[in-house]
Amino acid sequence: MAISEKKIYPRTGDEQTVYLKSVVTDDRIQIGDHTIYNDFVHDPREFQKNNVLYHYPVNGDRLKIGKFCSIACGAKFLFTSANHSMRSLSTYPFPIFFEEWELDVKDITSAWDNKGDIVIGHDVWIGFEAVILSGVTIGDGAIIGTRAVVTKDIPPYTIVGGIPAKPIRKRFSDDVIAELLKLQWWDLPEERIKENIDSLQSGRIEDLK
Repeated sequence: MAISEKKIYPRTGDEQTVYLKSVVTDDRIQIGDHTIYNDFVHDPREFQKNNVLYHYPVNGDRLKIGKFCSIACGAKFLFTSANHSMRSLSTYPFPIFFEEWELDVKDITSAWDNKGDIVIGHDVWIGFEAVILSGVTIGDGAIIGTRAVVTKDIPPYTIVGGIPAKPIRKRFSDDVIAELLKLQWWDLPEERIKENIDSLQSGRIEDLK
């Protein structure tokens, strides 16, 4: 059993930071071990209520977040039902108000464009009040800048920022990125990760053992 499955708070006396896997109960949200969320405004245990928005069961879309991710206060994940349909002449969501307009409730999902799951890789850092839109995949090791709005997929180990989010630079050389993706250190046994913490923090892949 992973350390992060045993408790809610990673640090004694700090109730602003939680292991997300320990507080999320919605089975449409998958959280990897050791992924943390910090919130100094709201109770971080309310993540699925306050941060995962427009995530209605009728759409069947999912939020998948990998291991060892760091999610800052106010980061939001906006799902399909936030996307009013742009295929129609009007963006007004008539099908939602089926009773008022005497429409068939079975057609309710035609009110929006379904763009699919949000998938966050491993070891991803999502900055303060960043927004991730439905259908986006963020690669392993990526960094999402403060208040960035991510509308498109982000490659692994890429730093992005802005509205809409655009690449700023890669974190490492292509060779190092390829080695990290092959290694997938987040899947190593916890004892081996513990032995390699200094190496992981060194910034030199050759230090890993």
